[in-house]
Amino acid sequence: MDSVRLPTAPSSLRSQMLGQPLHRIPLPPCNGRSNLRFKPVIGTNLSRKNHVSPVAVITRDETTSVAPLASPQPRLKVSPSSLQYPAGYLGAVPERASDPENGSIAEAMEYLTNILSTKVYDVAIESPLHLAKKLSERLGVRLFLKREDLQPVFSFKLRGAYNMMVKLPAEQLAKGVICSSAGNHAQGVALSAAKLGCTAVIVMPRTTPEIKWQSVENLGATVVLVGDSYDEAQAFAKQRAEEEGLTFIPPFDHPDVIAGQGTVGMEITRQAKGPLHAIFVPIGGGGLIAGIASYVKRVCPEVKIIGVEPADANTMALSLHHGERVILDQVGGFADGVAVKVVGEETFRISRKLVDGVVLVTRDAICASIKDMFEEQRNILEPAGALAIAGAEAYCKYYGLKDVNVVAITSGANMNFDKLRIVTELANVGRQQEAVLATILPEKPGSFKKFCELVGAMNITEFKYRCGSEKESVVLYRQCCVLLLSVGVHTPGELKALEKRMESSQLRTRNLTSSDLVKDHLRYLMGGRSSVEEEVLCQFTFPERPGALMNFLDSFSPRWNISLFHYRAEGGAGANVLVGIQVPEQEMEEFRNRAQVLGYEYVLTKSEEVVEAMGVFLVSMVVLELSVGTKPVSLGSVRWAFMSRAYYASPICNLYCLRALISHYAVICRLWIPFSK
Repeated sequence: MDSVRLPTAPSSLRSQMLGQPLHRIPLPPCNGRSNLRFKPVIGTNLSRKNHVSPVAVITRDETTSVAPLASPQPRLKVSPSSLQYPAGYLGAVPERASDPENGSIAEAMEYLTNILSTKVYDVAIESPLHLAKKLSERLGVRLFLKREDLQPVFSFKLRGAYNMMVKLPAEQLAKGVICSSAGNHAQGVALSAAKLGCTAVIVMPRTTPEIKWQSVENLGATVVLVGDSYDEAQAFAKQRAEEEGLTFIPPFDHPDVIAGQGTVGMEITRQAKGPLHAIFVPIGGGGLIAGIASYVKRVCPEVKIIGVEPADANTMALSLHHGERVILDQVGGFADGVAVKVVGEETFRISRKLVDGVVLVTRDAICASIKDMFEEQRNILEPAGALAIAGAEAYCKYYGLKDVNVVAITSGANMNFDKLRIVTELANVGRQQEAVLATILPEKPGSFKKFCELVGAMNITEFKYRCGSEKESVVLYRQCCVLLLSVGVHTPGELKALEKRMESSQLRTRNLTSSDLVKDHLRYLMGGRSSVEEEVLCQFTFPERPGALMNFLDSFSPRWNISLFHYRAEGGAGANVLVGIQVPEQEMEEFRNRAQVLGYEYVLTKSEEVVEAMGVFLVSMVVLELSVGTKPVSLGSVRWAFMSRAYYASPICNLYCLRALISHYAVICRLWIPFSK
């Protein structure tokens, strides 16, 4: 059971840089003061009685300069797409040190002693190790779930925070603590401070969902909302810690925090009923996996410690691959609990010595694992909390493991309710029970009926059809096959057979299941032109706060014409927005400069296959329609339309969804307005 042989890497393994050269980015010098600028912000708490109580008010004078951080060495800046391999494959295997002990005995004993003597159980529970019966039966292994989502703050994070804080000298603790976080670490620090009787200041980006900062405030901490990103919040927190003598509590990169998280590994070795093949651990900054590896690899060295990361947030995998800490140029935000651009220095050092490798999983697989957990235990995990389950399942399938014991850490359950919509849409795709297809139909009588006959006994879960031109139209649909006694499951062979039937009838069909662009945007859009002159398609990440759209329009209006816009809230700190802008080739440099000044992360989309599949746009669930004239929609006219409506002018309204139709010259949007107003 312990000596399972793993096959070598497939020949299709992609670890090249995809034409994107590596370059080092200089970091700010340690002398002088940084010129990071923060916009004024006031956090408010809306009650049923319309009483507004301030959380914190930050003025421009208080935040125009931020104390410099220690000057680390310049790091490689890389793209997540530069290291991708098949789901379940154990990649980024670090090169071990030459010494057989793989580190000093004194160092190993220090972490072991700290973990064994920790006082985390003043606030944390020894979480249970549950056998996932349904998943185990499906995979042919015994999959155990380490239920850290059952902690008092629904996350493992309070272990490390409390372990560091309880060790602070009394006089230092009396001055108070401060941290920067957008989620679970904040709650861990707040609860620990309440237990120890000290004050806690939690600095969070102002894009943090209200439910998260309210949860922190309810634990007795002072919440300060600053900036649009975690980096801005962290810089402010460290400056305030220095100015006021507060102790900064890092989320992962501190020996005491790592030791606190290491108690999870100690519990697993004590609770496991038999030999373990592997423990799967979600990786963000690396604190949890470093702590677990520090204990388990010294006590049970034969057990594999395998990290799991989203394919678009593979910071640790890339760092291990390059043999040094790297920084991601962009990081996927769906699993926001592990959306970290740079792993910790100490966590990387430990991981490089003790971790066996990293498995990468897709967003669809994470959604499928959230559904698996719901069906298994009737609990809903956050995306980062389900990450290890997705990795364990993919790994067992890839290597064909049978009759072994594996453990997956369910690290958190602080799910933003709005994100459940995406989970339900993608869960069956992640299970490979649904496929997204696009078919081009000739626009003539009888073609739609012929299409339905070719589909045959297939269960269509979503169907969209719109006439695209005088000659042909596009059908976008999701399907799953009806088997003899089972509904909702398709096999690759049956899916190929459907595609072959379409092609043999001269109906061009494309399988777009793997395209996030289609699943995020194009499935909601029908109508308009499939080809627009000099159109540049971009995916921007908008901060989820009122005014984000206006900042975007101010940057590009009225310089260029907008040809497509799809903006849909996803329950996170940032929204994935698809934008089409008509920019001549000779003006692309100006476009890039304006985008850089705007500060929103973006990528250019150049997939010809997706462009061909766009076809026509479908607009549904209309709440408000604004006519913008009888000429092509421009950024300026869109901006004018919104500025002319008091609803959007109000700062309490948040743009929820906007779609611009270039063919019909109209803008359709949905607005979220608090009932208390």
